[in-house]
Amino acid sequence: MVRDIALLLLRPAGLYLALGHGWGKIVALSGGQGDRFVEGVAGLGFPAPALFAWAAALSEFAGGICVALGLGTRVAAAFAGFTMLVAAFGRHHAHGHFLSWLGAAPASEETLKAWGNPELAVVYLLVFAAVALAGPGRFAVDALLGRKGR
Repeated sequence: MVRDIALLLLRPAGLYLALGHGWGKIVALSGGQGDRFVEGVAGLGFPAPALFAWAAALSEFAGGICVALGLGTRVAAAFAGFTMLVAAFGRHHAHGHFLSWLGAAPASEETLKAWGNPELAVVYLLVFAAVALAGPGRFAVDALLGRKGR
C-alpha cells in the first residue's frame, strides 16, 4: 500500500512535464514556430531533426499525461525518461556541470550558461526511471483495466 501511494505521488510529475514543457513544443511545432527547437535537435546530431523534435514533444506531452494517469505507464515513462536523458545529458550537459562542480573539469561561466540548467531534466529522468521500473501502482488506470505489471 505504501508503495502504491509513493507511486501515486510520483506520477503527477508527468502532468507538469506535459503541460509545462510538452504542450508548448506541440503548439510551436504545429504552428510553424518550432524552428528553434528543431535547430536545437539538429545541433544534438539527430538525423531528421523535425521528426525527432516531434517525437520529443509528443513523448513529453502524451507520455507525461499517460504517466500522470497511470495509462500505459511503463512504456510512457520509458519514452519520457529517454527524452529527459537526452535533454539532461545531450542538451544541458549534466555530466559537464557535475564535473565542473567537482573541479575535475572546470568550465567557464559562459559555457555553463550556454549549456543551461540540467537539474529539472535530471529530476524528471529519475522520476520516470523509477515509475518505469516500479510500474504505476494500484491507483492507476492500468490497474483499473486489469493490466499486469502494475
